[in-house]
Amino acid sequence: METKAAPPDLTKPLFADEAEDSPPLSLDSNFEPSGDQPTAIKELVAGLKDGDRDQVLLGVTGSGKTFTMAHVIQALNRPSLILAPNKTLAAQLYGEMRSLFPDNAVEYFVSYYDY
Repeated sequence: METKAAPPDLTKPLFADEAEDSPPLSLDSNFEPSGDQPTAIKELVAGLKDGDRDQVLLGVTGSGKTFTMAHVIQALNRPSLILAPNKTLAAQLYGEMRSLFPDNAVEYFVSYYDY
């Protein structure tokens, strides 16, 4: 018999002391989501709130996947971990997230271990 853990309640803060103290994530951009982005944002947010842990956002280079992801992070107002397959992409994502969330903590870590 397969057991499935209950999905996290993304409408509540992670810790009790965050309820009042957690400032909203403030996305800073001169652009608004366009094309398929608004639908993707709504569907990804709804999926995460419903406990869908595995979701895929597909798009060609330059289609706005990072911008879409930033809007999902803002909508959920939750700490987020972004993983990248290489140092170059990690640095690029760090720079973009840092510029999109200038008033929030954005950190960068690269492991130099090769397994």
